[in-house]
Formats: sequence, structure tokens, C-alpha cells
Amino acid sequence: HSYGGLVFHDVIKKRHAQKAAGAGVDGLILVAAGAGGHAGTVNPMTLVAEVKQFFHKTILLSGCISTGRDIASALQMGADLAYMGTRFINTSESKAPEPYRKMIIDAGASDVVYTAAISGVHANFLGASLKAAGITEADLKKDVKIDFGKELDTEAKAWKTIWSAGQGVALIEDVLPVAELVAHLKTEFRSAIEAQAKVLETYPK
Repeated sequence: HSYGGLVFHDVIKKRHAQKAAGAGVDGLILVAAGAGGHAGTVNPMTLVAEVKQFFHKTILLSGCISTGRDIASALQMGADLAYMGTRFINTSESKAPEPYRKMIIDAGASDVVYTAAISGVHANFLGASLKAAGITEADLKKDVKIDFGKELDTEAKAWKTIWSAGQGVALIEDVLPVAELVAHLKTEFRSAIEAQAKVLETYPK
């Protein structure tokens, strides 16, 4: 704040949000169940509703947001903004390696693994990348950080081959330039909002 910047803090549960709010953050990024990376396990509808009870500044919702309809859903839940991560990995401008992008296209929601075995903190990773790195089901079930210096061979130790992603991979089927992706998102968002407006016409006033 001393230089005029804004502070937005990632949170995965109500307790974290309360602490951040008490510290005076400008906004909260709610990392709900299914988000890529260090995600939580709370359903986005519940998480947004809980936080809005005591936090009245900007709220961003993250987790499984891949389409314009998803953005519209985030706003319907009460978020001010949607926060997208995994979808932008599959853009032409992304620095992500081609195998990473292909793995995202090939993956479904059930191919994303939630584990603390990689960093000691629970996060979502592409199961295929864990398997390729030599990480077994037994390793993942231990739910403790793997000692990469001892348990994996030199090639598999490379962090660059263990890839994070959210369950939103289920709706990602291509690689697009950012401008084209944003245009699609706008179109999908508008269509979703218009469809919601029409729903009101089906109910008695």
C-alpha cells in the first residue's frame, strides 16, 4: 500500500479469509475445490457465501473456470471477478512446453490428482505428469513430501516435468491466441447472462 499498490490474498477457507481481512487486504482470491496448484477443498458456492458474510471488498473466485459460462456462474455465486489459470496455459503466448499443453487437452477432471506429496502442501497436479516423473500411487498415499534427492532418478527429479492444473482441464480442447480466447470468453459470457435473463420469463412474476 505504501507505493499505491493493491493487495489481493489467496485463501482456501474461511479462517484464512478472516485473517487476511483483518490484515487489511484490498481483495480476496478464493481458491476453491478443483483449482490448479495449491487449492482448497471447499465448494465454490459455499466458500463465496461464507466469505461474503464478513468481507465486503473485492472477491475473486478461482477453480475450474475455463469458459465464459463459468465466469457468469462465478458472478451469480456472488464473486466480483473470475480468476482463470489453467485455461491460459493453453494459449499461443504461454511459455508452457507442448507436452504440458497436450496433457491438459487429453485430461479429464478425474485425471487431476490432489496431493501433498510434491511440496508438502496439498495441490492439484496432472496425474499423467506424476506418473511420468516416477511417482507411484504408494508415494501419493503417504501424503508427505517426497525426497526427490533419494527416491526418484535424476531425470524424474526435474520439477519442470511435474505439472499443475485444475479440474477445468475437462473443458479445454485446444490452444488459442490470447486475443481469440478472450473473444470466445466474452461471447460465451454474454450468451450465458442472456440465457439466465430468459429463465426469469419462465417463472410467474
